[in-house]
Amino acid sequence: MKQFSLLCFAILFTYSLFGQTQSTAIRVYEIFQEKCASCHSHSNPQAGLDLEGTGSSITAKAAHIYNNLVGVPAKNNTAAAKGYQLVHPGRIDKSFLFKKINQGLDKDMVLESGENDPMPISGSLTAVEKELVRQWILFGAPKEDVVIKEELLMDYYNNGMGRASFPDGAPPAPSPSEGFQIKMGPFFIDPAGEDEYYTKYQLDNTEEIEVNRLDIQMSNFSHHFIIYDYSSEASAVPDGFRRDQDHTQDVSFVTTVQESNNIVLPEKTAFKWGKNHVLDLNSHTINYGSDGIYQNEVYVNVYTQPKGTAVQEMRANLVPYPWINIPNNGEEITHSSSVQLPAEIFIWNIGGHTHQYGTSYKIWKNNQSGNADELIYDASCPRGVPGCVAPFYDYQHIPTRNFDELLYVDLKDGITHEAKWINDGPTSVGWGPTSQDEMMLFGMLFVTDTTGLGVNNVTTPTFEVENPLSAIIVTPNPMQELTHIVLPEGIGPVNFRLTDMLGKQVRQLTNFSNQFIQVKRNDLPKGMYLFIVEDKKGKSFTGKILMN
Repeated sequence: MKQFSLLCFAILFTYSLFGQTQSTAIRVYEIFQEKCASCHSHSNPQAGLDLEGTGSSITAKAAHIYNNLVGVPAKNNTAAAKGYQLVHPGRIDKSFLFKKINQGLDKDMVLESGENDPMPISGSLTAVEKELVRQWILFGAPKEDVVIKEELLMDYYNNGMGRASFPDGAPPAPSPSEGFQIKMGPFFIDPAGEDEYYTKYQLDNTEEIEVNRLDIQMSNFSHHFIIYDYSSEASAVPDGFRRDQDHTQDVSFVTTVQESNNIVLPEKTAFKWGKNHVLDLNSHTINYGSDGIYQNEVYVNVYTQPKGTAVQEMRANLVPYPWINIPNNGEEITHSSSVQLPAEIFIWNIGGHTHQYGTSYKIWKNNQSGNADELIYDASCPRGVPGCVAPFYDYQHIPTRNFDELLYVDLKDGITHEAKWINDGPTSVGWGPTSQDEMMLFGMLFVTDTTGLGVNNVTTPTFEVENPLSAIIVTPNPMQELTHIVLPEGIGPVNFRLTDMLGKQVRQLTNFSNQFIQVKRNDLPKGMYLFIVEDKKGKSFTGKILMN
């Protein structure tokens, strides 16, 4: 038997047998006992792997095996050279266990030369069994917790209830000379449910890197995705998915998006990430389907440039205003706040954020008296540029605004931001993380000096647009009786399909050549719908429309 049949192992832990639900760890142990123990018994530990362990009880044997697997370097020379562990808590991409048993579950994770054969060789694991192992690792390889319901995975894989963020696999990654790809997920969401997780993610950069582009790919079910980074030691933060923000450490904001976005920084600027940099990834997703299990994933293509290219470091700040109360009286409620800091900055990008009751978000540059003076951002207008003819606020697709000429702000004068809400729901709401709560915050990207950038004028590098349809705008959304899908100029004839969440087609257009696709509700029931637009070059875009 080739080396690392040892990845067909049971994962045992210290646990209590009395009055507790069976832990995911013990369930995984049972799976590997059934499929792999015949090759890795106490009397026949092939590849040096004894799945029985030593001790006078199951608990003792479990502890023995756990200590030999979790956080232990892989024994395969090729895998060990890459820094893989047998089980790396929180990181399936660094867990040789999962790579060996994967066998197609993760389409983009394959064994490479020198990593030998997949396992087990006698009897294959089902998709549900492999997913249990993957989820256990992603949640940090806990000793006792139930990280996911096996019944949910059975519905997803076996009962026709599965919907994936990326059914065709990961989007293409940058070439190694250009950068690298980060993946968060998957995690699974019950029908009509929502969930939010954080997970820390350590990079493998051996020296400081300059990041000049972040291409974030996420599903249309996503509510937001945020990247933070740790400015100091992050070892106290637990591995794997966690629900708590746990930002008592020195954490900085990097960027946030509510839909797929290719963030290309101005020339001669970059995020500067130190050696072995640690990020914190945050994904909040809503399952708009009432009868399907949603598998959520997010991919980030990180592009780098040669060290020393940037003459100014791009910085970021997230500014919350948590002291909000939105009574459910059906009346318009307004909150505003002035932000002042003892420094001057030059803003490149700015954008606000609320939840479902939000109706407006505006930001002003203050005058020297500290009063709101120049309106610089209106979330009800395309690309956040104030002065649009038909303002419409879509809390699920709040735009950010880029400034071709960096906006100078003396923060001793400050910035004023204002949000408005109309709460027609069942209860009053305040600040909170779920879509049933409310928020008021804005994020901005800026530099503190323009030396070397050409005064305030900046140039954004141009890249070939991989999918011009990504510039589609839907307004209004949510809709009542009518909405318009605005197509990019010069896109040519397109095909259009509108489906319900079960995939049933309810509208269709072929070779449509106008710039606006008009969607009338007519007899369609209230709910979430998906639309697909395809051009003649084979590019497509999928979006969602909420009919109230």
